[in-house]
Order: sequence, then structure tokens, then C-alpha cells
Amino acid sequence: MSLRKVAFLLSMLAALCALLTSVPARAELSEIKIARQYGISYLPLMIMQDQKLLEKHAAQLGVPNLKVSWVEFAGGNVMNDSLLSDSLQIASGGVAPLVLLWSRTHGTPLEVKALAAINSMPLLLNTNNANVKTLKDFSGKDKIALPAAKVSIQAITLQMAAEKAFGPGNQGQLDKNTVSLAHPEAQQALLSGNSEVTAHFGSPPFQEQELTHAGVRTVLNSYDVLGGKSSFNLVWCTTKFYQQNPKLVQAFMAALDEAQAQINKDKHAAAEAYLRISKDKSNVADIEKMISSPNVVFTTTPENTLKYADFMARTGLIKAKPASWKDMFFPTAQSLQGS
Repeated sequence: MSLRKVAFLLSMLAALCALLTSVPARAELSEIKIARQYGISYLPLMIMQDQKLLEKHAAQLGVPNLKVSWVEFAGGNVMNDSLLSDSLQIASGGVAPLVLLWSRTHGTPLEVKALAAINSMPLLLNTNNANVKTLKDFSGKDKIALPAAKVSIQAITLQMAAEKAFGPGNQGQLDKNTVSLAHPEAQQALLSGNSEVTAHFGSPPFQEQELTHAGVRTVLNSYDVLGGKSSFNLVWCTTKFYQQNPKLVQAFMAALDEAQAQINKDKHAAAEAYLRISKDKSNVADIEKMISSPNVVFTTTPENTLKYADFMARTGLIKAKPASWKDMFFPTAQSLQGS
């Protein structure tokens, strides 16, 4: 090769290098959409929305004028579809929907992991059927309402309880009894007294409100199924979003921490905030009592999440099984004393 050709190639290489180094780094998103569901368990996200905490922390990190849209979903299954289609950036919901999506996307560029927990809360299966004392007493005439049949955290917890009640291999014994209803509609159906829905596997405050009505009582508590306190809700996103938007992730975590700190510092003010934002007509004292219970904790630390994954893998609901709870979480939670 002649010296002239070598010189030409070197000059072209230098020009290419200069071009590549001059390309600016991909800017973080200026608009994101976040989803939550119904109930007091989502109070930290409600406060984040109400006080625009994410926008505040994003601006402090150099992402000004961030536009944040919030949407409500009845169940985690629809939310997950929106996340994978990139029409949603951050999702929230029960542990089971996260485990399902983590397994489904594991090892792909869109692998979904949780950023953190939102809370630990007991979930209650309430009934108005006087003949139902245990799970074995449900008949074909009873319908159990929950957010999403077979995939919600309530549905998977019911399967875990059914396996204990009916024996190995019978975890789906009550699946035929379940119907998908958002918590407000499920509560209304249960309390109407003239619906096929005779039970509701709910969440706060719906489950506690139901128990104030004559003839309604609890058949099952999720803490008994899990053997102790367990995470109810988590927040999650795709690996793509996490990697491409480090400042927004940092801002989100700072906003979540701030919202949880507000709740834990002043439960009365938190109860007032919930009623104002949700437009729930409950008594402030009742809401304050719910969130002040020692069984209710607003925390980013995951609790007993691996038990869901182990059950779901053993019963064939997921193919990829995490070796540790940390496999399902981003570094934002991995330093915590989780499980």
C-alpha cells in the first residue's frame, strides 16, 4: 500500500473518531409515565404525585421541566403489557406480577426488575358467607373477587394457601372460583349481599372497611400464608429504562424515600393526605389506625419476595427461577436487608 493511501486511511480514521466523540450522550427522558393501583398501599406514590416530588428531585439532578403522567390500573397484568410496549416507564403492583414479568424477560435487553418495595402489608380474604370458615368450605356457588385471576399477588397467595389446605398439586383448587374485579367494585359487590361474589381477597383500606359490616369476617391472612411480614407492593421498570435514565432513577428513589419518610413521621397527616387525594369518604381516625398498625410498614426493603418466586417456579408458573431475591431487584435495593 502506498504512503498516500496510508495517509488517506489514517485521515479518514481520525475524522471518524472525531465524529464519534462529538456525538452527545443520549439525553434522559423529559417525559415519563408511572402507574399505580387502588388503595392506601400506594400512598407513597400518591404523595409523590400530589407534591410533584419526582419533578423536584429530577430538577435538582439536572433534569428540569420533567413531565410526569400518572395512570391507574386495576391489576398488574395490564400494567406489565404497557411497560413492555414502552407506553409506561415505571409500574407498581404486587410481588407476583413482578416475578412473572422478571421470569418472562430474564436474559433479554428488556429484562424487568424491581427498583424497591413500597410497603409490607397483610392481605385479607373476607367473606359474607356464614358457612365458610376455611378455604375448604367454599363451594361452586362462591365467587372470590381479586384484582387479576391467576396472576395477581392475591391470586398467587390464594394458590399457596390452597396447596397447604388441599395438598401438593392442588394449588389451583379454587382458581375456578376467582373473578377479576378492581378493589372498589369487589368491595361493592361483596357488601351488596345480592351478588355472586361472596368473598374478596383485597387490600387496605377496602378489607378493613368490609369488616365493619355485619356478617363479614376474615378467612385468610397473607402473613399466615407467608409465615410473617411480606411485601405487598413493589415498583419496577425495564433494564433499558434503568440504564438509559440514571438521573431519573435516582430522582425516583429520592422522591419515594421522601414520601415514605413523611408517612412514617406523621401518620395523622398521611391519613388526611390519603383521604384528600383519593377522595375516599372514610374517617381520618380509621385510616390513621390502619397505617399505624404494627403489621403495616412503608419501606423500600423487600420482605419474603423469594417465597413467591420459589412457589411459582415449583408449580410451573415461571420458568426462570431466581437464586436470590436480589436477582429480581436493581442495585437500588440490593444493599438492603431484604428477603
